[in-house]
Amino acid sequence: MAWNEPGNNGNDNDPWKNRGGRDQGPPDLDEVFRKFNNKFGGIFGGKPGNNKNGLGGAGITFIFIIALIVWALSGIYTVKEAERGIVLQFGQFDRIAEPGLRWKMTFIERVIPIDIEAVRSLSASGFMLTEDENVVSVEFEVQYRVVDPTLYRFSVTDADHSLQQALDSALRYVVGHSRMDQVLTTGRELVRQRTWDELNEIIEPYNLGLIVTDVNFKDSRPPAEVKDAFDDAIAAQEDEQRFIREAEAYAREIEPRARGRVTRMTQEAEGYKERIILEAQGEVARFEKLLPEYAAAKQVTRERLYIETMEEILGRSSKVIVDVKGGNNMMYLPLDKIMQQSQSSSPVTLPSRNDINQLRQTLGQSQNSSVNSSSDRFSQDRFNSGR
Repeated sequence: MAWNEPGNNGNDNDPWKNRGGRDQGPPDLDEVFRKFNNKFGGIFGGKPGNNKNGLGGAGITFIFIIALIVWALSGIYTVKEAERGIVLQFGQFDRIAEPGLRWKMTFIERVIPIDIEAVRSLSASGFMLTEDENVVSVEFEVQYRVVDPTLYRFSVTDADHSLQQALDSALRYVVGHSRMDQVLTTGRELVRQRTWDELNEIIEPYNLGLIVTDVNFKDSRPPAEVKDAFDDAIAAQEDEQRFIREAEAYAREIEPRARGRVTRMTQEAEGYKERIILEAQGEVARFEKLLPEYAAAKQVTRERLYIETMEEILGRSSKVIVDVKGGNNMMYLPLDKIMQQSQSSSPVTLPSRNDINQLRQTLGQSQNSSVNSSSDRFSQDRFNSGR
């Protein structure tokens, strides 16, 4: 049954009533603190029961200690390994916090973490005018990282934005002092290096606390309106380089062979020279040996020279003509044709001297035929010219 249900004979069990039955209402908050002070006041140096109308000094001290503990705990923070913390005291730079577990005074100090190991990047692009008054579209990218957190944060308003402006300025300066062919084809590496150097010169006086680690020439192309013409020009340049390489390869192939031919011809000429000299010296030596013999027996030596000369001449000839003394007919023996016809059947031998003499006797040729007379004249003329 509820404590205030009708019919309980007036015995209402009101929880707010004391044991004496007096109606005192809900307990007062001051009464609670007073009891608390009476119990724990002596711990903080007060006397129990002295403060009857409010909080005592011990309660305020306790609350202050609790608040101080909470404030101290709220100042604990951690700096990551790749970061450095910039500690500001009342908004002014105070110190750099190294990685690890740190503490700051809450509401008095503020920590700004700066990542000094991460590689950051930014890019610049746009249409730019070259030295030869052509327009190109260039895209450039820069990679950098922070080396001095204090300078990075406080030297300029925004270090990243300042680097962006410096990159755009350096890139336009370098492209403006370069020809279009260099930007599009052969000079890309040179433009990249010059842009890097120019960018470092621009940002150095500002002390941005940054270091540029790399620059990348991402793309460069002519405007779309003239792209086809530039593609043809680039193709022509590539063909030029290809032809040059082919010519150099051909030269490397031909030159050793030409040098070998020159060496061979030089050696052959020297050998021919030596042979001619030796042959001439041999002829002179033979003539010197022959001269005493000729002086001792002129007729015999002349006949021997004639016979040797005729053997040498007729030995190289494939035709034989026989002249008969006192007759008008000459006999012609086509030995070359006879030899050609008989090559497949049997070898052909030249007629010997006995066969020729026999043929002369058959035809009634005398010893002083016109052939011998003409041969004697030829041999004597040759001998006289040798003298």
